Amino acid sequence: MSVELILGPAPRGAAVATGVTTDRTGKPAAVPGLTAAVMAKRGFSAKPGQVLVVPGSQTRIFVGLGDASSVDADRIRSAAAVATRAAVHENSVQLDLLGVSKLDKRAEAQAIVEGALAVTYTYSGKPVADGVSRLQSVVLDPVGSRAAKEGAGVGRRIAEATSMVRDLVNLPPANLTPRIFAERAVEAADGSGFAVEVWDEHRIADERLGGLLGVSQGGLEPPRLVRFEYVPQGYGVGGTRAGGLKSAKSLPSLAVVGKGITFDSGGLSLKPADAMMTMKCDMAGAATTLGLFTILAALQPSIRVVGYCCLTENLPGERATKPGDVHVARNGKSFEILNTDAEGRLVLADGLSLAVEDKPDAIIDLATLTGAIIVALGKEITGLFGNNESFSGQVKDAAKRAGEPVWELPVWAPYRRHIDSDVADMKNIGMPGQAGSIAAALFLQEFVAGVPWVHLDIAGTAWADAPHEFGPRGGTGAGLRTLVELVRGFSKP
Repeated sequence: MSVELILGPAPRGAAVATGVTTDRTGKPAAVPGLTAAVMAKRGFSAKPGQVLVVPGSQTRIFVGLGDASSVDADRIRSAAAVATRAAVHENSVQLDLLGVSKLDKRAEAQAIVEGALAVTYTYSGKPVADGVSRLQSVVLDPVGSRAAKEGAGVGRRIAEATSMVRDLVNLPPANLTPRIFAERAVEAADGSGFAVEVWDEHRIADERLGGLLGVSQGGLEPPRLVRFEYVPQGYGVGGTRAGGLKSAKSLPSLAVVGKGITFDSGGLSLKPADAMMTMKCDMAGAATTLGLFTILAALQPSIRVVGYCCLTENLPGERATKPGDVHVARNGKSFEILNTDAEGRLVLADGLSLAVEDKPDAIIDLATLTGAIIVALGKEITGLFGNNESFSGQVKDAAKRAGEPVWELPVWAPYRRHIDSDVADMKNIGMPGQAGSIAAALFLQEFVAGVPWVHLDIAGTAWADAPHEFGPRGGTGAGLRTLVELVRGFSKP
């Protein structure tokens, strides 16, 4: 992290940030260092997100939390971010936000650290707050609470993983080709408690991954398929007994599949120039999948987790897939390509097919898949599609705990006709101007073989066009906190 997290007493001279709730009358509750006169003069009413900075020998920062009974993890996370951003002119800030909610200390500390460290994220040395940040450390004093220390530790690991995801998304596409991504995944796995396997283009061909191969044809850069596996300590990787370890087959299991288009030009169905400017982020689903695996050992969930990152560029080279071509996915289903810019679903077809073969209890995929989801939900809500009410409920609950808004849309069976093809099992686009995100989900559903499945369309939420609540413009790490909460509470649907 660019800013150090200190658990314990604050350094001398550190600014102090205090959360302020409202009382039954809707007025700010009394807190040390904040008089009614100061509040009245500054117009501070302790509304959620409102901030008041009081300079002095020790800078005091007061952050509104609103009604005390409504303070949850999401509001604490936001307050920590607001307070930390307000402290950019300080060397250090102590966040006095523990004990302001009905949450247990573990959850409270995790939320504080997540929010504070998320907002300090920088890429390529670019500091927070227009180049004037002096902040070097964020302080949380758990005052002997073991639960708070544990929660802060988890929050730090999540923040570190989120920063890694953001870095990957923000990298120039020349610096994050499929091969480089695969190399980074292998490096990340070293000592991190999960196994990694990389398939090159020859293995991909041998394994009949027709979607991934087809998309990669237009570029010189070869594709890669990266497979991850995590099992708790005491269990054998691969679901088998090894070296006296227990078989992981008895554990609940979850598969995670990430779209990894390291740059998307649209192929021969070339995107307009403006639409191509941020297409280095089209691998955000794969980056988030990798980010999850880097912290599973710290979370220690009692489940088996497998992951697949389907990595390629989508370019209009001389061998590029042409509209009208037909390719066949790993599971034997064929698809007619009518728009080469609807390529993400093609690589996911292979990833989902492989995930099914791992015989998981459920599958979740993350993909910057459709522009239509932005039209429907904007840039702050992730689209959720699923084929199993129980599992969709788990994911929605996880997203709520994580403070990442999702909205479920239907995988509307009658619209399956939208992707009917005269020459293949399906085509890769639906009806022009109609239910584009649903058509994409219906396409993906063809490759999950009835396994409980959720698709998260993060096309809007994976990239911020401007500075936002938790950081600067660019990659956001959307979906990672939801995955963390999902694996921590996962049960077989």
